[in-house]
Amino acid sequence: MDQEVLLSGFSGAVLVTQHDQTLAAAAYGQANVAEERINQLNTRFGIASGSKLFTAIAICQLVEQGKLSFDGKVLEVLDKLKFPLFSPEITVHQLLTHSSGIPDYFDEEVMEDFAALWKDIPMYTLRRPGDFLPLFAALPMKFTPGEHFHYNNAGYIMLGLLVEAVSGMSFTDYVEQHIFRPCGMQDSGYFALDALPANVALGYIDSENGQSISNIYSIPVVGGGDGGAFVTAADMQKLWTCLLGHKLLQPETTILLLTPHIQEDEDTYYGYGVWIRVRNGVVLKYHVMGSDPGISFRSAVYPASGVNFTALCNRSRGAYRLMQVVEGNLLLD
Repeated sequence: MDQEVLLSGFSGAVLVTQHDQTLAAAAYGQANVAEERINQLNTRFGIASGSKLFTAIAICQLVEQGKLSFDGKVLEVLDKLKFPLFSPEITVHQLLTHSSGIPDYFDEEVMEDFAALWKDIPMYTLRRPGDFLPLFAALPMKFTPGEHFHYNNAGYIMLGLLVEAVSGMSFTDYVEQHIFRPCGMQDSGYFALDALPANVALGYIDSENGQSISNIYSIPVVGGGDGGAFVTAADMQKLWTCLLGHKLLQPETTILLLTPHIQEDEDTYYGYGVWIRVRNGVVLKYHVMGSDPGISFRSAVYPASGVNFTALCNRSRGAYRLMQVVEGNLLLD
């Protein structure tokens, strides 16, 4: 793995364990280029869409409490908000599985430059799920609800709105109190880019002149339902341990979250907030991923071997390649 790091210039932290035994733990590169502050194993990194899993867990908890149902109509709960062209048939399950058909504020099939979104609506104004509504709420549906899988960030913004509507808490407070705290994830949170705490890695983008620049003008200032949390490698492992140990959800709800509900390609499925690799009817791995300007993230659990892998990177690329190397070395995929 060290050779791959040298060749790729990986900047971040990697943790690989098997049945609580550490197989690899290392940090590389700089958390802050100007200050020459190096990344450490306990450095906090942004994980972009990797935190969709937290949103799905929050929704599942609220279902267990009887405040939501998976087949419940979303617009009946969000009746105080306006979605003039959305189908009234959209369900919570469809939002969780990217099959709702609603328009996305950043459609990865037709858009490439995430930072271009903020030309009309400044990224520093996006601090709550409701702040994203002008980006998609008045757009027409893309397809009939439940028709097929289409990865959708706006769907998870709406799930964040549901959490706020039925819990009476801000989305970020809910996740921090009901997911991070029970797992002992004391270093994790939804930190504002203009008020970062200590020991956080800045995300870096390579500019046209080859200079590394911060991503603070390229992503929303505070994360929410579709992504943007900060975690450490150890905290991410705690999350998997708590989830699979039924400390966050009841066993039957955990099984439902980890069920391959919808197919994305030949052997890749999506559960609730989690990707699932299946081959010949057998689950090879549960994994989450995140990619934003200045952020690259992968974390996975391999049920057959008990291996847990996490790579956090404060550059736009790097985590996926390390996952491939580890999977190849340990014959996991």
